[in-house]
Amino acid sequence: MRVGMFIDTWYPMVDGVIKVVDNYASRLVKYCDVTVFCPSVAGAVKAEDESRPYRIVRCGSVPIINLDYSIPAAMLDPTFTVELSASNLDIIHIHSPFSVGLAGVMHAKLHNKPAVATLHSQYRQDFERALSLKPAVDFAMSGVMRVFNSCNECWAVNAGIKDLYVNGYGLTAPCSVQLNATDHEPVKDRAAAARLVDETYGIPSGATVLLFVGRLNFLKKIDFIVRSLAIAKQKGLSNFRMLFVGQGQDADRLAALVKEQGLENEVIMCGLVRERTMLEALYSRAKLFLFPSLYDANSLVQIEAACQGTPTLFLHGARTGATVTENVNGYFSDDSEECYADKILEILADPAQYEKVSSAARKDLYISWDDVVKQVYDRYLTFIDI
Repeated sequence: MRVGMFIDTWYPMVDGVIKVVDNYASRLVKYCDVTVFCPSVAGAVKAEDESRPYRIVRCGSVPIINLDYSIPAAMLDPTFTVELSASNLDIIHIHSPFSVGLAGVMHAKLHNKPAVATLHSQYRQDFERALSLKPAVDFAMSGVMRVFNSCNECWAVNAGIKDLYVNGYGLTAPCSVQLNATDHEPVKDRAAAARLVDETYGIPSGATVLLFVGRLNFLKKIDFIVRSLAIAKQKGLSNFRMLFVGQGQDADRLAALVKEQGLENEVIMCGLVRERTMLEALYSRAKLFLFPSLYDANSLVQIEAACQGTPTLFLHGARTGATVTENVNGYFSDDSEECYADKILEILADPAQYEKVSSAARKDLYISWDDVVKQVYDRYLTFIDI
């Protein structure tokens, strides 16, 4: 079986969708031939592409000033078009509905091949931020949904995203849920992991550690976290450290807010951490993973945290929390900084209940990519005869 993965961003950029496609492709090569179709972006190195266990075909792209992303030009790149035509794919799996994803769907229709789409994102939110007029947002959404509705099947990353697309965005293509996963593994020596984190970041051994991992972008409500912690501190939260792991366009704004809120001694900006052993140690050391984002669809970081038995505190209504049961394997708060601060204090004040939630988070929410990709391969087989 020859599978093509189509995505409109790629390494050396890093985001959740890229990591999902990489994990799919890296494991699918055990079962079939895999090619990732993606754009060229600044900093891409051919040798790194060639070192991956699957084939990569890139198209040209146009960088956008002041944004993290470039616009791929898949159908304007003759070399890309020739490579795609010669690929003789059996399954087209798109992970975005724009230039590269659209090229994949058009190829599927032209050659009468099955097309699957994974629904990773809440696109209307993106368009509402970028476009000032509702008719423009509606027009952009109609284009996105035409692509998804032309697929044989769509896979939502959780039940909340399926509901959003079917009942909110007008998805008419068949839709089911295919969960995300992680390649992390539970830390075997938690004491050693804690010492590593404490020594690396200068954390007192008895301090409560709270954690965020991801892009430092205010759309993920990282400013909300800081203001919530300032309130919690006023209400008695002490001897704690808040670790922000990642980089992004709002890193300087976040640092300024930390100073403004008087949390310079409690907040540690860790920068980007790529090394998996350190990331696993960070999740293991943390008491809570703070993730008040209403933007994310199903973030991998919450699964990485659950792998270490670290429950996440979401906001009510967060689609990314759709796999979580409140006060069973995770926590939820109302969407106010006061409520979020109160919930942190409430969680930390009940160690016995916390241990139950921590144990359930690992048992219920931790799932490996090896298991998921075997499910994906079996689902591919339902579309074709080999």
